[in-house]
Amino acid sequence: MTALHHKTMAELCSELADGSISSRQATQACLDREVATRSLGAYLHIDAEGALEAADAADGRRAKNQTLGPLDGVPIGLKDIFMTQDMPTTCGSRMLEGYMAPYDATVVRRLREGGAVILGKLTLDEFAMGSSNETSAYGPCRNPWDERRVPGGSSGGSAAAVAAGSAFATLGTDTGGSIRQPAAMTGTVGLKPTYGRVSRYGTIAYASSLDQVGPMTKSVTDCAMMLQAIAGHDPLDSTSAQRPVPDYLSTLGKGLKGLRIGVPKEFYRPGTDAEVEAAIEEALKALEGLGAVLVPVSLPHTDYGIPTYYVLAPAEASSNLARFDGVRYGHRAKDPSNLEEMYAASRGEGFGTEVKRRIMLGTWLLSSGHYDDYYTQAQKVRTLVLQDYIKAFEQADVLVTPTAPLAAFHLGGRIKDPVQMYLADIFTVTANLAGVPGLSLPCGFNSHNLPIGLQMLAAPFDEARLLQAAYAYEQAHKWHTMRAGA
Repeated sequence: MTALHHKTMAELCSELADGSISSRQATQACLDREVATRSLGAYLHIDAEGALEAADAADGRRAKNQTLGPLDGVPIGLKDIFMTQDMPTTCGSRMLEGYMAPYDATVVRRLREGGAVILGKLTLDEFAMGSSNETSAYGPCRNPWDERRVPGGSSGGSAAAVAAGSAFATLGTDTGGSIRQPAAMTGTVGLKPTYGRVSRYGTIAYASSLDQVGPMTKSVTDCAMMLQAIAGHDPLDSTSAQRPVPDYLSTLGKGLKGLRIGVPKEFYRPGTDAEVEAAIEEALKALEGLGAVLVPVSLPHTDYGIPTYYVLAPAEASSNLARFDGVRYGHRAKDPSNLEEMYAASRGEGFGTEVKRRIMLGTWLLSSGHYDDYYTQAQKVRTLVLQDYIKAFEQADVLVTPTAPLAAFHLGGRIKDPVQMYLADIFTVTANLAGVPGLSLPCGFNSHNLPIGLQMLAAPFDEARLLQAAYAYEQAHKWHTMRAGA
């Protein structure tokens, strides 16, 4: 029998509906699991009292047949990048230590309105800048499959909590792969929706033209349920798309017969771990066996993805993080002798090494002598990357690639080599540059019993087809049923 904390969210919802389990029991199971797995460092803040109160309220509504929606009573964790009125929001930084937001982010509000139980705030790389969850000011997060290894980043706490069973689902953000890469490294499902599909109002910005909010779950069905709850236009977010939200659950079971699966040759390259390559090859054969048609496609500007991303993202970060100066927001240094010293000391004390590195790079890139040479050129390359995807989706319905070139690496293994760290996102960054939706789901394990992720990409606002393809693959395999520590 599957332990309660290891059940999928869909299984929990079914049991809540038939009365065989209560929201309080499910919430307590997550809280107990968090205590049992505290060495992972997945949570920065737990609101046990508030969560149990919300669970009791959900049970009361259910007893009166007044449930607020499918997620009523479901315990969920939030990456500590979303504004929440009743608990701290730190972004994993000393700059925001102890900060209490005056309002809820739109996605948080929508979850609460649907009756979800908010367990607490999950760890992340500081200001979402990192690929391993080692840059947090409050210590690293660890992988539930092997605590000597990273869970991926920046949404590593969100991934670790789902994989360990201390939340039934979580929210993360993805700027260059920060949902999909940790999902791959923890054997979970992570979805980066189309840019504009989910509101970012109340989400602390890293790179505004790249950031997107998405779910991290134990199954594709759970992912569809979460996306259903948070997607849709928000007038408070100027980048939010005014497009109808499909019924994602209704299309899950349509299968793969005749679906064109594009295989981009640029994503199958030297440097990818041999066991990752083998798992992806097996997955492609399986997709073909399920009725899909494999189609070779090309994304010729893929090699420019990482350098383009590391021009645009730091430039936008430099602008976005300028507000954290000790006056408008953030930590203020004690007893500075003048205003200039206060700014310098406040930012120097408040930001960590990786954030400083990206701010300095971004500020340099936006300076008068370099703007046209780098930032303007990167924007042109970004357009070429988008055009690559547009052409590819004329030939294929869904693209399939590895999510990451390797499985979870050891803590400390890349933190001193930023270039090698950045290359962990080589297969994910172009989806952010183009704004297309991407999903990672488990497709096997390597010889160290570490999960391997399969990435699927679809045309803008075609999350329904993406989930359909992922669900068909998932149901034909057992990978999503494997649980860390089970």
